[in-house]
Amino acid sequence: MKIQEISLRHLKMRMRSPFATSFGTMQDKEFLLLEAKSVNGHIGWGESVAFDTPWYTEETVKTNWHMLEDFIIPAVINRELEHPDQITCLLSSIRKNNMAKSALEGAVWDLYSKEKGISLTRALGGNKGKIEVGVSIGIQKTIDDLLQLIDRYTAKGYKRMKVKIKPGWDLEVIREIRKNFPEVPLMADANSAYTLNDTDLFKSLDEYGLMMIEQPLAANDFIDHAKLQKQITTPICLDESIHSYEDARIAIELKACQIINIKIGRVGGLTEARRIHNLCKDNKIPVWCGGMLEAGIGRAHNIALTTLSNFILPGDTAGSSHYWEKDIIYPEVVVENGYINVPDHPGIGYEPNRETIRQFTLNEKIFS
Repeated sequence: MKIQEISLRHLKMRMRSPFATSFGTMQDKEFLLLEAKSVNGHIGWGESVAFDTPWYTEETVKTNWHMLEDFIIPAVINRELEHPDQITCLLSSIRKNNMAKSALEGAVWDLYSKEKGISLTRALGGNKGKIEVGVSIGIQKTIDDLLQLIDRYTAKGYKRMKVKIKPGWDLEVIREIRKNFPEVPLMADANSAYTLNDTDLFKSLDEYGLMMIEQPLAANDFIDHAKLQKQITTPICLDESIHSYEDARIAIELKACQIINIKIGRVGGLTEARRIHNLCKDNKIPVWCGGMLEAGIGRAHNIALTTLSNFILPGDTAGSSHYWEKDIIYPEVVVENGYINVPDHPGIGYEPNRETIRQFTLNEKIFS
């Protein structure tokens, strides 16, 4: 497998509605799309999930473009590759920049699968024909607005609800949700908005039967997460803390969490995501696939990853229409009664809609 041409595009798409977290609110999503063409004429697609501001990690759309243009693409183009796992070694001299690396690696995985004539699911070792999905709900203007959304998504069959919390929008919110939806599978995502000084708050949340509390403390607080987990019964799930296999190993060894959220872009690609999955499976730590407000290409990669056996909790891979008026793939990702059917066509299983891609493209550069 030899990549002879790579197209890098900067896109901007408007979301159906603003998405608010403890970090801030987003209405327009900017991202990079990478198209890799082999000498055999096959094409693989990857998507960078970095945001235009560095509030989730230090990476941004602009830094990803710089890293891809100046370092990552030159390291890979026109090289003979036998397997996508080689990308990790080729890029090992580049520190961090996981989302930039993942965009290219995802395209190589898609390309590899198409060259082999198999689905990305099969290439990764997945074996599910459909996956369970939940929905992530941002911070709303009022609790009533939030309750209406939960009612709507429950009626659509989503398998769990994830709600964002932050100081001042937490205990009362969870209490009202449980009052109105006593049986709904529910988790709270704090996006690192709290410290150990808030331990009493988390103890209070124990009584509401949450599936988990996601990333309550700062990303580098493995020890403090371990201290908090000892004091509460609700499982802690780590998200922003896990950037690599080594991070996952440390978290498990310190007992800093009981669940891990795997995001392909955050950990540097599918190869590392699969390694973390296997580590967690060996240690009986369940995992689920987190979302980064992806467009269709990134969403397709998430679907394939979720077919691995230890993804036993519903992820954030909601349908395309949950986020976009029009997605950049066809068919679009559709949720039926809380499930997504996994495509079995070669590669990611969805076709990029080039007309829509052109409509949202701000800038493009071709490398050969």
